Amino acid sequence: MPSPYDAVTAYFHAKDGNRPFLMRRAFAPDVQLEMVVKTEAISFPSTAQGLAEVEEVLVRRIATDFENVYSFGLARPTEADRLRFSCPWLVAMSARSDGALRVGVGRYDWQFSPDARCLVEKLVITIDVMQVLPAAELERVIGWVAGLPYPWCRPDEVIATMPANEALSPIARYLKAQ
Repeated sequence: MPSPYDAVTAYFHAKDGNRPFLMRRAFAPDVQLEMVVKTEAISFPSTAQGLAEVEEVLVRRIATDFENVYSFGLARPTEADRLRFSCPWLVAMSARSDGALRVGVGRYDWQFSPDARCLVEKLVITIDVMQVLPAAELERVIGWVAGLPYPWCRPDEVIATMPANEALSPIARYLKAQ
């Protein structure tokens, strides 16, 4: 039987791998997306309704603007989270236009269908911190996240291997508070 873990894992693989068809394994056809963006370093529409719009915002638009995308759930859902699940997240990616990096953290709030399909009916993505680093940091930053257990890891695993860079300090502070 599908689980919250399966749905969220499918989402990570769809978004990061530019595979919109995988979103159907994660989201209900009438899914509602809400974006709470608390930074000027990136922009997203505040809402999207339905699978086609969510695919556009979370897969196609990201793939158009960014590459080397790595997203992580920093806590795993269990069967006890069958209807609702919240967790912190981490993302790192480079801009296609100039190679500048974005490293961000925030919170996912998932609501799943009560039936056996366990598809996401509503997702609220809160972007709390998003740092921009120069393209010269690509190898260090993407090398770091590529070495993390994908797509699930713990905040302490992220912090333990994080490269020394003052621009990543707000990310580390956020994760230490989790």
